[in-house]
Amino acid sequence: MKKSDFGEHFQWGVSTAAYQIEGAYNIGGKGPSIWDNFVHKRGKTRNNQHADIACDFYHKYPSDIKLVKDLNIKNYRFSIAWSRILPHGYGQINQKGIDFYNRLIDCCLENNITPWITLYHWDLPLALERKGGWTNRKIIHWFSEFAEVCVKQFSDRVSNWMVLNEPMVFTGAGYFLGIHAPGRRGINSFLQAVHHATLCQGIGFNVLKSYNNKLNVGSTFSCSQIEANSLNLNDIKAAHRVDALLNRLFIEPVIGMGYPIHDLKWLKRIESYFGANDEKLMQADFDFIGIQNYTREVVKYSFFTPFMQAAIIPASKRNVPYTQMNWEVYPPSIYKILHQFNKYHKVKSIIVTENGAAFPDRMINKQIDDENRVLYLKNYLHQVLKAKQEGVKVDGYFVWTLLDNFEWAEGYFPKFGLVHCNHQTQERIIKASGHWFKNFLSE
Repeated sequence: MKKSDFGEHFQWGVSTAAYQIEGAYNIGGKGPSIWDNFVHKRGKTRNNQHADIACDFYHKYPSDIKLVKDLNIKNYRFSIAWSRILPHGYGQINQKGIDFYNRLIDCCLENNITPWITLYHWDLPLALERKGGWTNRKIIHWFSEFAEVCVKQFSDRVSNWMVLNEPMVFTGAGYFLGIHAPGRRGINSFLQAVHHATLCQGIGFNVLKSYNNKLNVGSTFSCSQIEANSLNLNDIKAAHRVDALLNRLFIEPVIGMGYPIHDLKWLKRIESYFGANDEKLMQADFDFIGIQNYTREVVKYSFFTPFMQAAIIPASKRNVPYTQMNWEVYPPSIYKILHQFNKYHKVKSIIVTENGAAFPDRMINKQIDDENRVLYLKNYLHQVLKAKQEGVKVDGYFVWTLLDNFEWAEGYFPKFGLVHCNHQTQERIIKASGHWFKNFLSE
């Protein structure tokens, strides 16, 4: 397998998120986000860790972008911290926040790196959460204003945009399970958040395209291959329901198919939150779909699990290799997910906007030989290539992630980076996986 096998127009990149690396949580006029608030409550994250400083990317971005260049990576995906631009979520613009992202974009371009912006990567302004956050229908107006500010400020130099990052995760973990910010629970909060996030996908697309129709606009979806634990009909039906929830809930309304209510009867409640024109507002003719795949999930029937009557069997209980996140290492998952999304006839192009693995790294003599990560990336890329050679419209691959960063509720324990970051000294060391990716991209 060589880089040239993927074609000369295939996009190679690396992805990050603002809250996970920037730090500077109360510097430069930034307002607090739901994650700034969440991590300062005891017991919400591993060892009560927070991202007040994180990788200090806010100050160290020039040298970090130089690292991206040194790794031969031509595309850099990052997100905009909403409360750095609009500290209260709407209204007064923070010019210092605009200036920071202008400097970051200019730095990318000066290093011949193409910037890709994600508008929303989970860090809702706390001021908006206090008004209901994603459960308040007014968020479609707040998000529209945020998108408009960003596109006006940055689209003269940024052509590639993503509206939301993994809405299934931030609605499910944040508004149903309560394990992510803002820590809310319950089916009603979840359904409202789902519907409003779906509306914002469509509205965000239209705001960006209305300002400049030539922009390349997509949105990203978390996708895990779902497999039944057995050939038992109950297991098969349970897996089908989990697939509808995790893989279909947000993509199908976008392309005009509506929510998968036929497969998830309880989802019919979401219709009570519809406005008159919502079915149209939810739709977007995205230029590309970003899929973010790491693993597969094996599902069994579970009578006592509310709503779903399904349970995911942890990888650690299945005698299979798995990562620090307890995610199975199963390269064919990305191949199967690419084929699954490629079947939607309205999907024009697919970009793998995240793929990577967290493994425990050992440093010896200032070197990190992370052979497990190298093997993971190689094997998953083989599956991406296989899908592409079979006609799947996959046009890019972005590694998650550049730096070892703050991994949400898991704190600094999982190491996903191509580059080691010591969060006490801020020292950076390129791992063997980073050197491998660099050499792969130089072929």
